[in-house]
Amino acid sequence: MKDLNSMSKNPINAAGRAANNFSFFIWDIVSLFFQVLHWLFIGPFKGKAAKRDGIFEQMVFVGVRSIIIVSFISLFIGIVLAMQSAYQLEQMGAVIFVTGLVAVSVTRELGPVMTALVVAGRVGAAITAQLGSMKVTEQIESLETMALNPVRFLVVPRFLALLIMLPALTVIADLSGIFGGFIIGTLNLNIDPHLYLDLTKEFLEWKDIYTGLLKSAVFGVIICIIGCYNGLNTKGGAEGVGKATTESVVTSFVLIILADAILTAIFYFAKV
Repeated sequence: MKDLNSMSKNPINAAGRAANNFSFFIWDIVSLFFQVLHWLFIGPFKGKAAKRDGIFEQMVFVGVRSIIIVSFISLFIGIVLAMQSAYQLEQMGAVIFVTGLVAVSVTRELGPVMTALVVAGRVGAAITAQLGSMKVTEQIESLETMALNPVRFLVVPRFLALLIMLPALTVIADLSGIFGGFIIGTLNLNIDPHLYLDLTKEFLEWKDIYTGLLKSAVFGVIICIIGCYNGLNTKGGAEGVGKATTESVVTSFVLIILADAILTAIFYFAKV
């Protein structure tokens, strides 16, 4: 008995179990992603799957109902970024470069990341809670008995909605953030409004916009897959739903930041 206890407390055994669990988690996530791709091209718009849990309803939930909070947060991020950068640039007599700094920072980095974090907290948690509640009340099993695949019926519409609407929300966030910088630049830094807009267009390039949109598409995939995975694997009743929702949000946050770092490194070294 003592030998078993000593083995259970062995840090090498604990590390091995953690690595094993992590490998199974990665396998399940990848498997779910490929199942989504499979059903994505077979026909998510056909039959009951489109009527019961339609893609357009999910797009409204994911996108339209997130516009206000995304715009509000991005506006103040642009304001804060302009004020903080102006404080440093004033010492070098280069306040005019606030225009380009705000535009590039928001479109390449802050717009996609902050939008993804907001959506992960709002939509990702809701997805996990919805699917988790269906799981613990055995509604998922009911779908399977009716020969309705849960991935096609529940995951694919949410996947498409996030893949489409998160880049759209990112565009709104970019405009709001640039407008926040415009407010500070014209009202506080006394930059001519026409000059501010002209310099923003001069510094901002198409690659800044499409790299941010590409990031947001990847973040949308992460939010959907993690939220649905945790929801479909919920156990333990109402308490399990709450635990799965928390795990979903935390995991999504970590993976969004990790994916952002990887994509930024790729764009940097590839000179994109």
